Amino acid sequence: MKKILITGVAGFIGSHVATRFLREGFSVVGVDDLSSGRLENVPKGLEFIKGNLALTSTIEKLPKDCNKILHLAGQSSGEISFDDPVADLEKNTISTLNLIFYGIKNKIERLVYASSMSVYGSVEDKPVSENHDCIPLSCYGVGKYAAENYLYIYQNQLASTVLRMFNVYGPGQDLSNLRQGMVSIYLAQALNDGQIEVKGNTKRFRDLIYIDDVVDIWFRAATYRSAIGKTLNVGTGIKTSVEQLLNKICFLIPNSNFHVQGETPGDQSGIFADISQLQSQLGVTSFVSVDTGLENFINWTSKSHQ
Repeated sequence: MKKILITGVAGFIGSHVATRFLREGFSVVGVDDLSSGRLENVPKGLEFIKGNLALTSTIEKLPKDCNKILHLAGQSSGEISFDDPVADLEKNTISTLNLIFYGIKNKIERLVYASSMSVYGSVEDKPVSENHDCIPLSCYGVGKYAAENYLYIYQNQLASTVLRMFNVYGPGQDLSNLRQGMVSIYLAQALNDGQIEVKGNTKRFRDLIYIDDVVDIWFRAATYRSAIGKTLNVGTGIKTSVEQLLNKICFLIPNSNFHVQGETPGDQSGIFADISQLQSQLGVTSFVSVDTGLENFINWTSKSHQ
C-alpha cells in the first residue's frame, strides 16, 4: 500500500483530496497547523501530524517512507496576505522549500503543489494559458510563484507537478471566513441575512470549479506519468461574471440581494483558464456546472446547519 503525505489536510480542499486517496486504498499521513483548517475536517483513517511546515521541527516529524507529497497547506487569501506578508511567505514559500529538501532527502517520487491563478496578475479578457507572463498583484501571488520557481530549480532532484487553482467552491468550504473564497463569501452573507456586500464591480469574472472536479484532477496529477514536470491550470475554461454568480445565488436563496461597496486589495479584475493542457495531459473532459454546483453547496449548508 503506497503511503502519501498530504499537507493542509484539515482544510477545505486538502480534506476532500485525502478522503479520495483513502478510498482508493492509499495509506495517508496528513499534516496541518490548524491555523485555518479544522480538526473535524480531517478524515478518519489517516495518521495526523499537527505542525507548521515552515519549522524544521515539524519536518522532522514526517515519515521517511512516503511515495508522494501533495502540498495543499498554506495561507490562501490574497487579501489576508497584505496583513502580514512575512507570515504569508513562511506559510506558502518556506514550507514548500522545506518539503522540497525533505522530498530530495527521502527520495520521494513526486510532489504535487497547490499554486494559484493569482500568479498571473492582470490578464486580458481571454483564456489564460500556463505560459502567460506571471506578474502577481498580491503578496500571496508572489509567494506562490516563488514556490513554483523553487520546484523548477530542484526538478532534477525531485519530480513535481504544479496545479494553478482557479476559484474552487463547494460543500465543506468555510462559510465563517469572509475574506477567502468568492462563492463561499457571497453564499454565507446571503444565508446569514440576505445582504451580500460585494467588494469591487460586478463586471469582474472568474473561473468557478466545483470541489469534486478538483479532487479528481488532484488524483490524476498524483498518479499519471503525463503530469510529471507540468504546470497545469485547474479551472473549467468557462467565464462567469460576478453579476452572473450573484444573480444565481439570489435566485436560489429567496429574499437575498447584493450591493457594491469598496474593493479588495490585490484583486484581479477578471480571469479564466485555458484548459487545453489539463485536457491533453490528464484527460479531463467534463465539469460540474455552476448551477448544479451551487445547488449542491446550498443543500449541504442547509443540512450541515440543521
